[in-house]
Amino acid sequence: MAEITKKEIEHLALLSRLSLSEEEKNTLSQQIKEILNYVEKVNELNTENVTPTFNVLPLGERLREDKVDNKFDSQSLLRNAPESEGNFFKVPKIV
Repeated sequence: MAEITKKEIEHLALLSRLSLSEEEKNTLSQQIKEILNYVEKVNELNTENVTPTFNVLPLGERLREDKVDNKFDSQSLLRNAPESEGNFFKVPKIV
């Protein structure tokens, strides 16, 4: 694996809007090198017979049928409104 250069670290810091000291640049360079080495190890794995997944959890949601249901009448809903006018909620005018 190729080492990440000081120039690349400075470019990443610029893109991230970070101000790094020389010590932080050296530390970051070493940490990124370790991350890239780990990614390289993962790339060595044989994944030929592994089925691609899009979610780690089994999806078992059951959605209800979308149908019109008149469980509530407007008057019972408007009883909880702070203000109403006719069959509508009354809200403050916002300009």
